[in-house]
Amino acid sequence: MQMGSNGMPAPPPTMDGERVKVMRRPSNGDYSPRIIAGKSAGDTSERFQAFDLVEPMQYLFVKIVKARGLSQNENPHVKIRTSGHFLRSKTAVIPPGTDSSANPEWQQVFALGYNKETAANSTLEISVWDGGASEKFLGGVCFDLSDVPVRDPPDSPLAPQWYHLEGGATAAEDQNRISGDLQLSVWIGTQADDAFPESSSADAPQPFVSYTRPKVYQAPKLWYLRVTILEAQDLHIIPNLPPLTAPEIRVKGQLGFQSARTRRGSMTHHTSAFHWNEDLFFVAGEPLEDSLILLIEDRTGKDPVLLGHILIPVGSIEQRINDRHVAPKWHSLEGGPGGGGGSYCGRVHLRMCLEGGYHVLDEAAHLCSDFRPTAKQLWKPAVGVLELGILGCRGLLPMKSKGNGKGSTDSYCVAKYGKKWVRTRTVTDTFDPRWNEQYTWQVYDPCTVLTIGVFDNWRMFAEPGGGGEEKLDCRVGKVRIRVSTLESNKVYMNSYPLMVLSRSGLKKMGEVELAVRFACPSMLPDTCGVYGQPLLPRMHHLRPLGVAHQEALRGAAARIVAAWLARSEPPLGPEVVRYMLDSDSQSWSMRKSKANWFRIVAVLAWAVGLAKWLDHIRRWKNPVTTVLVHVLYLVLVWYPDLIVPTGFLYVFLIGVWYYRFKPKIPAGMDVKLSQVDRIDPDELDEEFDTFPSSRPPEIVRARYDRLRMLAARVQTVLGDFATQGERIQALVSWRDPRATKLFIGVCLAITIIMYIVPAKMVAVALGFYFLRHPMFRDPMPPASLSFFRRLPGLADRLL
Repeated sequence: MQMGSNGMPAPPPTMDGERVKVMRRPSNGDYSPRIIAGKSAGDTSERFQAFDLVEPMQYLFVKIVKARGLSQNENPHVKIRTSGHFLRSKTAVIPPGTDSSANPEWQQVFALGYNKETAANSTLEISVWDGGASEKFLGGVCFDLSDVPVRDPPDSPLAPQWYHLEGGATAAEDQNRISGDLQLSVWIGTQADDAFPESSSADAPQPFVSYTRPKVYQAPKLWYLRVTILEAQDLHIIPNLPPLTAPEIRVKGQLGFQSARTRRGSMTHHTSAFHWNEDLFFVAGEPLEDSLILLIEDRTGKDPVLLGHILIPVGSIEQRINDRHVAPKWHSLEGGPGGGGGSYCGRVHLRMCLEGGYHVLDEAAHLCSDFRPTAKQLWKPAVGVLELGILGCRGLLPMKSKGNGKGSTDSYCVAKYGKKWVRTRTVTDTFDPRWNEQYTWQVYDPCTVLTIGVFDNWRMFAEPGGGGEEKLDCRVGKVRIRVSTLESNKVYMNSYPLMVLSRSGLKKMGEVELAVRFACPSMLPDTCGVYGQPLLPRMHHLRPLGVAHQEALRGAAARIVAAWLARSEPPLGPEVVRYMLDSDSQSWSMRKSKANWFRIVAVLAWAVGLAKWLDHIRRWKNPVTTVLVHVLYLVLVWYPDLIVPTGFLYVFLIGVWYYRFKPKIPAGMDVKLSQVDRIDPDELDEEFDTFPSSRPPEIVRARYDRLRMLAARVQTVLGDFATQGERIQALVSWRDPRATKLFIGVCLAITIIMYIVPAKMVAVALGFYFLRHPMFRDPMPPASLSFFRRLPGLADRLL
C-alpha cells in the first residue's frame, strides 16, 4: 500500500471456478520468472478499484494516548496482552508544566496480528504498571475481541476514549492503590490503516523498532552547477622565475566531496592576466546549503602555492532553465601568499549558474527511471500511473545465525522509481515473509525502469547509542521491470527469482512475488507521442556533456542521494542505495565483456540468417523456393514501384507472426544473458577485486597477461576492419596503378553498357546470374572478390 495516501487495499474479486494458467518454465529453470496463481493477469479494463493488487491483512490496533489520576508511581508503562501476543510500551512522557507522573502520555500505536477465527473467544488485556525499583500494578482494562469495531478506510480515525482502570487483586492495599483513567482506542484494521506505518509490532526489536517500519522516501532535488572560469587578474606571482618559464596557474573547485581542476591558464603578452574559458561541473543537492570553494594555485614549482581563494554560497548562484546567457561577475580573491586577511590578492572573472534544464543522472541511462529536467516548470503531464504490489517472498535462505545451529532472515523490500523510494516493513525471523503493501508512482515516460530489491535487516541490531561496529544490511536480490513492456491496465502477478553474484558464484536466495500494473488509457496521444520525443531534456542536446564527464557526475549524484537517504529515520543505508542504483555498473568485468559480445552476436544473428537463406536459395537447396524467388525478383524488377511497399509489408507480416511469441510476463534477470552460468572462478574473483587491486602480484600479473591476449585479438579485428576500408580507398587512390586502371576501366565499361542496355534487363541478368544453378558455378572465389583482396592497405607501413 502507499503510505502517503493511506488507502485500503480492496479485497480481490472472487475467482471461484476460474483456472489460472501457469506458463511452462523456460530453459533457465529455477532462474526464470513465473506466473503465480490467485488473480487473473488478463484483465485489461481501464476501470479498476484502487489498492486491489495485494491481499488485506487484518491487525488489531491499540492506541495508547495518555492517563490521568494515577496513583503514586515513578515510571509508568503499559502492557498489552492477548492470547498470542505480549507488548510493552515505551517510557512515558510527562507533559510540560507538570512534575507529577500521575498524568503520563505515551502516544503510541501497537499492531497485533489478528485472526477472526481464533480471536472469537479471546480477550485483550491492557494494564498500567509502575516501572520503578519494584514493579507495581496500577490498574487495567479488558476488552472482548468479538466487540472490537472494524475500521474501513476512508473512515476517519477512531476517537480515543477514557476508560476507568480496574484491579484484579483482592487485597485491600492493592485496591486502594488502583485509581485513574486511561485514554485509548482499539479497532480492527488492515495494513492500509493510517496508524500502521508508525505502529509497533510484537516481533519487532524494541530498541530499534523504527528500523522495521514501512516508509516512503523522497530523494533530493539535484542540480548541475556550471562554473565557467574566464580569467584572473592581478595575481601575486612568485618572482625570480627561470628565464623563458611561464607560470603554471590553475583553478581548483571544491563542492563538498567533489573536486575539479582546470587546465593550465594561458598568459597573454604585455599583461599579467590569465585566461581559461573552461567549464567546471558539480552536482548540488537541495537544500542548497553548501558553499563552492575556488582556489587559485601556482603549480610551477614542486609544491603548489595558493594565490587566493573565494567562497561562494551555492544558494546565491543564479538558476536558469534554458541556454540563455548568464552575465559573468568579478570576484575578489582572499588569503594570498602574504597571508594578510585584508590585503588585495587579485580577482577572478566567473560565470556561474545552476542548470535546471538538465536531468541529473544518478543511475545508468539504460536503467533510468526518470528523465525529467530539474526545473519543475519544464515537466510535462504524466501519462499514467504505475502500481506495484509487493506480496512477499518464498524460500529465502538464512542470512544470520540465531544460535543452536538455527538460521533466520529479517527481510524487507525496497522499490525505486524516479525520486520516490519506498521501503516495506521488516518481517522478522521468517523465510517466507508476507508484506502485501501497495505503492504508486506517476509515470512521465513509459521507457523507464522500476527497480525492486530485497534486503536482510542488520541495522536493527546495532548497538544502542551508535557505538560499536556499524552493521550493514545484506542484499538478497534485485529485479528490474521496464514499464514499456507492460500492457496498459493489465495486472501482472509473477514470482521472480532473487539471485546474488558473489566471489563464490551465483546463488539463488529465494523468490519475490510482485503484482504490477501500468494504469493508463491504451492509446492516449500523449503516451504514444512520448516515443517520438528525445529521451533526455533539451539542454542535453543544445549543450551536451561528454560521456566520461557525465559518468563522473553520476557517481557524485549517487553519493549525494545515498547521504541524503542515510539521514532519514529509519535510514536507508548507503549499501542499499548503491545496490539499487548500480553504482558499480561501469567497473571492468570479463563476464560483462563476454555478455556484451554475445549480445552483439545475437543482434547480428538476423543478418547471418538472411545470408544463409540467400546461400540456400542460390545453391538450389529447395528448387521450389528458388523458382518462387526468381518470379518475385522478376516482378520487383519489372515494377520497381512495388519494392518499398513490399518491404514494409514484409516487416508488417513479420511483426504479426511474432505476436504469437510475445512475452507473457515482464522479464526479470537473465542468467544466460549475464553469462553467470559458465563463468570462470578466476574471472569472478577479478570482478569482485578492489580498485586498486588487493590480490597478490603473481595473480595480477597473470590477469594482466590474459588481458593483453584479449586485447591482441581485439587489435587484430580492428586492423582487419581498417584494412578493408583502406582497400576501398585504394580503388581510386592509385596506390596500385594497375588495379586503379582496371577499376576505372571497368567503371567506364559499365557506364557504356548501362547507357545502351535498359536497366531492367541489366538487373534481371545480374539477379539470374547470382541465382544460377550450382552446375554452372565455379568452386573458386569470383574474380571481383579476388581483385578486392589484392588491393593494398596501409598495414605494411606500420612499425
